[in-house]
Amino acid sequence: MMHPNFPLRRRNVLRLGAVGLSSLGVLPRAVAVPRQARAKQVLVIFEQGGVSQMDTFDPKPEMPEEHASPFPQIDTNVPGVHVTELLARTSRHLDKLTLVRCMTQPTPGISNSHPKGTQHVLSGEAPGGPDEMPDIGSVVSYRLGTSARHLPSYIMVPGTGEQHDNTRLGFLPPAHLVFKTGGQPHKPDWKVPNLGLLGIDERRFRDRTDLLSTLDVGVPASRAARDANALASLREQAVDMLTNPATRQAFDLQAEPLALREKYGLGHRGQCYLLGRKLIEAGVRFVTVECREPPAPEFPGGSNMNWDHHDFIYSTGSTAIANGGAGAGRWGIGTWPMMGSTDQAFAALIEDMHDRGLLAETLVVFATEFGRTPRINDRKGRDHWTHAFTMAFAGAGVPGGQIVGSTDREGGFITSSNAYTIEDYAATIYEKLGINRHDPLYTPTNRPIYLARKGEAIPELM
Repeated sequence: MMHPNFPLRRRNVLRLGAVGLSSLGVLPRAVAVPRQARAKQVLVIFEQGGVSQMDTFDPKPEMPEEHASPFPQIDTNVPGVHVTELLARTSRHLDKLTLVRCMTQPTPGISNSHPKGTQHVLSGEAPGGPDEMPDIGSVVSYRLGTSARHLPSYIMVPGTGEQHDNTRLGFLPPAHLVFKTGGQPHKPDWKVPNLGLLGIDERRFRDRTDLLSTLDVGVPASRAARDANALASLREQAVDMLTNPATRQAFDLQAEPLALREKYGLGHRGQCYLLGRKLIEAGVRFVTVECREPPAPEFPGGSNMNWDHHDFIYSTGSTAIANGGAGAGRWGIGTWPMMGSTDQAFAALIEDMHDRGLLAETLVVFATEFGRTPRINDRKGRDHWTHAFTMAFAGAGVPGGQIVGSTDREGGFITSSNAYTIEDYAATIYEKLGINRHDPLYTPTNRPIYLARKGEAIPELM
């Protein structure tokens, strides 16, 4: 009998039939063979707030004039594939990207909640279930470990945004909690806190850790012993992080050539994207970049510059509203602190990772929790929209120059036969990494938890 946590999709029916045959000796019993890993690492660019699809990756030149984007579509380096002029730099790298224009988020109660939408993207599971699901990055850390012991296996850059507290460890051990760099990496004096020895020289530090290790002697061979061993392993990794010079090098943006830093953009977003690349190159298993330009004198009125453009989305400056409003605190979508810096940083990231050979085994995702309404509201903005939006994918065997799915002439509803959810996005990540989703995790009460149980890997990306 199929586990109740798996939906009865067509592919699952085929699996069920195979299991039935195996019981007769026709097929081996182990039919849930995981895919061969194409990715060793994952870099998620999470642009939180709901990026407008018709203003970026899914242009709609036939849209009614009163609701149309003012940004015309442009050619890319792939014949027949278009984006808007806000992605002029990224357009030169569409041969490395697949645009999935048929993303949808059908779970009730999330469309009007950025915190829930953020948690949904980070965990790949709609929040509100009987068990709090850990972030995808924490699951990957738990299942695959790390190839760089001097660095955490799951890092968020910088992890200080409006929704920063929506990361989740769930029921996993503390060792797999996300590590947030904090701060503003674009500032010359930025450093990751707690990477130094706080005034203690390395010899004294190691003496203290040696003394601590003697406390483990004589612990009986039991679950307590296993916990002690896990703690010892975690302590050893912490020591490596604190004493290994490669740790600081991984976070040292000032060591990068100035010309390269300028290519990403010297602002906050550009340097966060560059730090994401550095951490992948240093061997971090899972990196999430979630950033926005911070308040600054050059951006008056910019107090919270995410993508939640409920008001004056096409403002050429601040969307500040005299009496407040849901979209106050950000600049218009076409300005530099919004799509200007995003286009520059994302194009530089894809080019840089390609040139360094990092795309071969790194899955890169440009994600957002939902899109924006196809109709302009009475505040000259666009509201939340879950029926259709776009995510972009690159690397780890993802075909380049590909468009997956389609939407109507206003970009509001999916018109193609394929439509994919956040759960499908999560399943794609797990299967790209070769993680067997049919091998469950277990809660402390021994409850089996299947990964992306309502999703299937997006076949066009596999």
